[in-house]
Amino acid sequence: MLACALVAIIADASKSIAQSELVLLPFGQLWFDRSPDTLNMAQAAIQRHVSPFLWDPVIQTLLTWPVWAVFGLFGLIFLWLGTRSNRRAVVLV
Repeated sequence: MLACALVAIIADASKSIAQSELVLLPFGQLWFDRSPDTLNMAQAAIQRHVSPFLWDPVIQTLLTWPVWAVFGLFGLIFLWLGTRSNRRAVVLV
């Protein structure tokens, strides 16, 4: 995910340089361009089976963020969750 974030930020930077203005591709636009059916299914499933509150303010906000920010955030979260702790438990007898 961090590699995807890096590719996305490079793509946004190159588009920004080419157009001489800041260009950021929103995550929701990328998802809609690639697979609008899965976006609609995800919305329906989350609103019906999880919580309408989760879709409306939370996920809709993430869909407006740039692609690199969403992938970077989740990449860092997964990296943090995947690291092993080297601390050992101290057992007192």
